[in-house]
Amino acid sequence: MSEEQRFADWQFPKVEDGVMTKYNWIVQHINNFELGYKTDIGAFSYINAKFGVILEDEVQLGSHCSVYSVSTIDNKKGKVHLKRNCKIGTHSTIMPNVTIGENTIIGANSLVLEDIPANVIAFGIPAKVMRKIDG
Repeated sequence: MSEEQRFADWQFPKVEDGVMTKYNWIVQHINNFELGYKTDIGAFSYINAKFGVILEDEVQLGSHCSVYSVSTIDNKKGKVHLKRNCKIGTHSTIMPNVTIGENTIIGANSLVLEDIPANVIAFGIPAKVMRKIDG
């Protein structure tokens, strides 16, 4: 199925603070959450938007991902910004004060602690840029 077909009937999901969506993902602090057009958030993902989370258009967030704008373990806080068409692999964690650039791919099971530029592939614990995306 093509991207065009897959998102032909896409509609903004109903998102309530602390309540699972019909797609089985959850957001806390929805007043600080921005959801772009044709986003795809996988089941069992968790988003804590206390200090702001922006998912731009066409972002894909795999299942079982965690996005934190605040970490009580190390007292870090700050907006998380996933830019247009970036893709985050399943079971990845994005920590506070991180921006991931347009078209970037984050591999599965990655821990993103710092900004990742546009048009690259990054993965690991912590996530590091492995190569640029051609094109």
